[in-house]
Amino acid sequence: MRAKLDIETEVAAFGDLSREELTAQWEKIYRCAPPKGVRRELLIRAAAWQLQAKRLGGFSTETRRMLRSAIDRVEKKFADRDRQPNAAIGDIKVASASKRRQVLPGARLVRDWNGKTHIVDVVENGFVFEAKVYPSLSSIARKITGAHWSGPRFFGL
Repeated sequence: MRAKLDIETEVAAFGDLSREELTAQWEKIYRCAPPKGVRRELLIRAAAWQLQAKRLGGFSTETRRMLRSAIDRVEKKFADRDRQPNAAIGDIKVASASKRRQVLPGARLVRDWNGKTHIVDVVENGFVFEAKVYPSLSSIARKITGAHWSGPRFFGL
């Protein structure tokens, strides 16, 4: 019981350390500087984790094995992607963008903007807004806002 109280007291004391002291603690633990822009809370948590792991034993063998397996799967996934000729981060964005919900003719989109409600009807050959047919939602969003917007994002699709 006493050891638990000592650890809790020491962990709580990390909150009183300056950023420089926490950075020094990080460098002692990981033998490198913390990433640029890392938040103070992460520095505190890293120091607290290290203290607790040192005193209480850290991860079990089974947990370490599971983590190693997960890391290996992720590394393999990225290695496989890098071997494909046209695989790039941009391709992933295209793939996720294609999962966007499709709106079918007959649907009605409603968006409040600056206190005014805007209604768009979806038709076979585009979108009807203020009795005019537009080829895309982005052109309608631009008309409403006066700025470039992603139409599907503007209308919450």
